[in-house]
Amino acid sequence: MRRLCALFNPSLKLSHHYHRRAAAAMSTGAVPPTIADVKYLLAGTLRGMMLGEHPSVAVVDVRDSDHLGGHIKGSLHFPSGTLESMMPTLIRKVEDKKAVVFHCALSQQRGPSAAVRYLREMYRLGKWPKEGEAEAEAEEGQTVYVLDKGFVGWQEEYGEDERLTEGYRKEIWKDGYWM
Repeated sequence: MRRLCALFNPSLKLSHHYHRRAAAAMSTGAVPPTIADVKYLLAGTLRGMMLGEHPSVAVVDVRDSDHLGGHIKGSLHFPSGTLESMMPTLIRKVEDKKAVVFHCALSQQRGPSAAVRYLREMYRLGKWPKEGEAEAEAEEGQTVYVLDKGFVGWQEEYGEDERLTEGYRKEIWKDGYWM
């Protein structure tokens, strides 16, 4: 399985420790999280959450150098290249949130990959609902999302809205893409 994951998505390489835990979990009927466990969230929905409809949301920006030119207000910046080593810090910072939203520039690779890594770490720590748990118990935990269209889509709609975006520099964004 490890080779298969690495073959299709090298950024999903997991530690040897995780694989032993996952194998043990599978033998008990529990299933580790996959990309299918990640939900996509529209920018308008996140906007509503941020403006008070859901105050318990954390936004995690995993862009690297393309973080320049603006970011979602209040977001946590964990560059994808450092996420593995910073995972314990990230978990501590968002543990009290009901929703965690990951994104990169387009939310096609780094954002979804980070969301899956986060889910798998939560699973390893026993903080992710196991198969067969009551629905009510599962809903008490966090919901993990990926921002649809990433920051590119976000800045097209809300880049100039200072309630929602910080440090936005319109001149850096040409035709919706970071230059």
